[in-house]
Amino acid sequence: MSSSHKAVLLLGAGLMLAASPLARAEEPGHFGYGQIATPAEIKGWNIDARGDDGAGLPPGKGTIERGAEVFAEQCAACHGTFGEGEGRFPKLVGGSGTLRDDRPELTVGSYWPFAPTLFDYINRAMPMPTPHTLSADDVYALTAYILNLNDIVPNEFVADRDSLPKVKMPNRDHFIWTDPRPDTTAKPCMNACTDPAGVKIMSTAEGNGLTPRTTGPLDTMQPK
Repeated sequence: MSSSHKAVLLLGAGLMLAASPLARAEEPGHFGYGQIATPAEIKGWNIDARGDDGAGLPPGKGTIERGAEVFAEQCAACHGTFGEGEGRFPKLVGGSGTLRDDRPELTVGSYWPFAPTLFDYINRAMPMPTPHTLSADDVYALTAYILNLNDIVPNEFVADRDSLPKVKMPNRDHFIWTDPRPDTTAKPCMNACTDPAGVKIMSTAEGNGLTPRTTGPLDTMQPK
């Protein structure tokens, strides 16, 4: 083979390697697939709203009257005309005083701790067949309507990014937000946490039928 032919082959091989996913994978910060998300694409997914203070709620507002219209069109088929639930679809209204019962009713009114969480869930997941199709105003309106059905807000209430975080849900104070156990509140130990001399193994899984011994090469890895 002539030297010119060899040069052509080497050049072709080099170009193919440079264009291959393996070569691109070696580039810093690039794995050879996908693309960097655009600001518009990130904005489309960055729609969560925090429950306790409503951080992330979008601009807009909704009335209870408008919420009743949207609910009848988009929600009543599954959740009932007044949030009582249809078939195996969940109830949204009622359940007050049932949380300690054998069969508690976990509804928006009886269980949920934050009003902005209701907006967040509707906005991300409802209506079930076609999520992300409701405007922010209509989601606010649905939120106001469902809260009103549960007697949490008055008829003149208007839901928006300022009013929702101020709504006091009936079960708000019955959630435990901190773990009171002493071993979780103590100052973390960073070194010399346990004196090895004071550790005594009381029992092991081996020999109790919980960790059967294998045979073959892996057997050498088992504790003796």
